[in-house]
Amino acid sequence: MAIENILMPQLGESVTEGTIEKWLVKPGDTISKYEPLAEVNTDKVTAEVPSSFTGTIKELIAQEGETLAVGAIVCTIEIEGAASSEPVASATIATPDVSAVESPKAVAAPVKREKGKAAGRYSPAVLRLAQDNAIDLTLVEGSGKEGRITRKDLLAIIESGNIPTASAASVAETITPVAPAQQVSAPVTPVQAVATPKAAEPVHVASTAGDIEIPVTGVRRAIANNMLRSKHEAPHAWMMIEVDVTNLVQYRDSLKNDFKQKEGFNLTYFAFFVKAVAQALKEFPMMNSMWAGDKIILKKDINISIAVASDDALFVPVINHADEKTIKGIGREIQELAGKVRSGNLKSAEMQGGTFTVNNTGSFGSVQSMGIINYPQAAILQVESIVKRPVIMEGGMIAARDMVNLCLSLDHRVLDGLVCGQFLARVKAILENITSENTSVY
Repeated sequence: MAIENILMPQLGESVTEGTIEKWLVKPGDTISKYEPLAEVNTDKVTAEVPSSFTGTIKELIAQEGETLAVGAIVCTIEIEGAASSEPVASATIATPDVSAVESPKAVAAPVKREKGKAAGRYSPAVLRLAQDNAIDLTLVEGSGKEGRITRKDLLAIIESGNIPTASAASVAETITPVAPAQQVSAPVTPVQAVATPKAAEPVHVASTAGDIEIPVTGVRRAIANNMLRSKHEAPHAWMMIEVDVTNLVQYRDSLKNDFKQKEGFNLTYFAFFVKAVAQALKEFPMMNSMWAGDKIILKKDINISIAVASDDALFVPVINHADEKTIKGIGREIQELAGKVRSGNLKSAEMQGGTFTVNNTGSFGSVQSMGIINYPQAAILQVESIVKRPVIMEGGMIAARDMVNLCLSLDHRVLDGLVCGQFLARVKAILENITSENTSVY
């Protein structure tokens, strides 16, 4: 018999870790290849991790609620075949990850701990929570395997408000780097306590009779983490432009009944906005870019993420190659993706690869808002409500016009006011020139 490892998969672009929300198997269970093993939450999606083999579950390495880096071992499976070349005990997860330079003689540097037994074996999420909240890990009793401290342990401490705080020196002693492999001369740099902005102190809110406590789900926590990361890392700036869409409204209203009868779905205003944004992105490719630390990446494909809300979460499915699609094609994809979100059938692959986000905040009646950028994209555009307002026209005449605000949040590391202003002006020109004479939805 041979032992095979199941690793934490990468469930989306820029995803670096995942949380085991629920195990669907237990040790001793017989499973088939591609059968789901566990439900995993990331900052982008909740998905099932399939088995890569047919065999018997040997050991569940990760616990429910534990967050692991992509590539970390989550469980082991016993399959028929030659004896395993590596004992299962070698599946210990070390942080930071040095697998690319690891040799058989590489050994983790020991860390002195009084309470937890699994000395120094901290996941990235545990380290980050400890650093953000100044928690001394040597004073924490771990509930994980062999006394390992889990993310759930730290969240319980934070919620209680009874945080074991360490001095700067003790924090430095707690977070000890893994020793590098012998053939590598440069040491591995430890995670520094100042690498991440310090989170606000948790607020204790007392519950009284009649209050309802709603547990934070894995999906909601993942959304919160990604939004926090975006606000911490990306310096947000904001712009707004006013657009006269009277001609667009008249054109769409003249088509909507025949279109619904012919195509079987509604022709929405949002499809026109997404098409206009996709066209403008072709002309201003800098808007379709991402920050990558030491470089900025201008994405070749124009893949528009659209924000779709379910009852308790927000998802961002992607319309791929939106610049190559007609208004009808975009409208159909919007309807299909929104339907999958609300029915729970959206696949993780359908939320990957987005390069720019358009959010239909106008569907809630909003007229002005500032969105948080969908990390690692460089901008997000909020399409607000179309409102009929009096407008002064040429010659001083006042007329009732259909007006909409377009609000743009931008990452100021990547974009500046000039290119964003030009981009918004181009989107405005496209939308204001949509008429039955020069625009086709097909």
